[in-house]
Amino acid sequence: MSSTQRTAWFGVTSVAVGSFGTVLSEFLPIGLLPSISRDLGVSIGTAGLMVVVTGLAAAVAAPAVTLATARLDRRTVLIGLSAVLVLADVVAAIAGVFPVLLVARVLLGIALGGFWAVGLGSAPRLVRGEEALRATSVVTAGISVATVVSLPLGAFIAATASWRLAFVIGAAIGVIALVLQVLALPAIPSTERVSPAALTGLFTVPRARVGLVVSALLFAAQFAAYTYISPFLEDSAHITPDVVSVALLVFGVAGIVGNFATSAALHRSVTATLAVGGLVLAAAVALLPVVAHLSVVVFAVLVVWGLIWGGIPLALQTWMVQAAPERVEAGQAMFVATLQVALAVGSVVGGIVVSSSGITVDFGFGAVLALIGAATLVVLGRRRSPRPTALLQR
Repeated sequence: MSSTQRTAWFGVTSVAVGSFGTVLSEFLPIGLLPSISRDLGVSIGTAGLMVVVTGLAAAVAAPAVTLATARLDRRTVLIGLSAVLVLADVVAAIAGVFPVLLVARVLLGIALGGFWAVGLGSAPRLVRGEEALRATSVVTAGISVATVVSLPLGAFIAATASWRLAFVIGAAIGVIALVLQVLALPAIPSTERVSPAALTGLFTVPRARVGLVVSALLFAAQFAAYTYISPFLEDSAHITPDVVSVALLVFGVAGIVGNFATSAALHRSVTATLAVGGLVLAAAVALLPVVAHLSVVVFAVLVVWGLIWGGIPLALQTWMVQAAPERVEAGQAMFVATLQVALAVGSVVGGIVVSSSGITVDFGFGAVLALIGAATLVVLGRRRSPRPTALLQR
């Protein structure tokens, strides 16, 4: 590998660390809600708002930041968003009252939505065209690793230290990302003048419409079930809390492997990769309650679920880029906004189903959503798409 290539991949890594830091900061406090509610004198339900407002802020920030920074160098934007991430975690770590913590979480949502929208489109521009898909895999791997680490790390912090340590860790990772980006990122001139018309115009592109609908369905399916995986493992599968942490780690590691394995499949067919992904996601979620009494089989299904989910975000992003290659940043902004809303809706509706009908019905609900997503893709998205080897050349 030449020195130029090494420098380029150093830049990609700096973006991946930023994506890791934003997603870890989003999910890390989920296991700390009881501690936060006690310390700040609010109910668990009120404390849960800190998760909801982050997702909603990210959904708004993805298109808003893209529009507001349309003429700025993407290096400057990414560095600025990493600085907002650090600020958000520092404010959260020192918050003495809950409203201040909510403000910090809104700031995090701005960093999260903006970084996903701009970073996912910028990283592939740092490398040669044939390496673009691999660069995207590295950035989405940062997201997968953060998802893996957040739950067990949050549980560990809750058991051994103050909840404020979670935000200190988030701020530290944000500082590392910020320093790496200052050192590694070259100028990344804006090549796309994103306007409100460009964002709304995506809905006039048939393949982009299909991509957004399928993205919403698959993410809602995933988080309707995954949000409640720990209660399922403990209450339905009768797995001890210590082993649950191992199970979640296994799921996450499988997701990282699936992320990189999917990039090879995408070179052959994006449509087939996504369709198979949706079907396997549905099958895995539906099967878990059936095999709950067989711990070994539960672990095996979790591995399959992790493998397939690890690649679905990358496949969806690839679809969106192919759908509107002349509107990459606009597509990424709407993609991220869709994911954040779907994530929140899936979790909330899943919680309602769990409360009213139980986890088994909730997992069935998630499986149905995934099946609808796969069917939508097959029925409406059959038109041949361009080869993904030239995926992100701009």
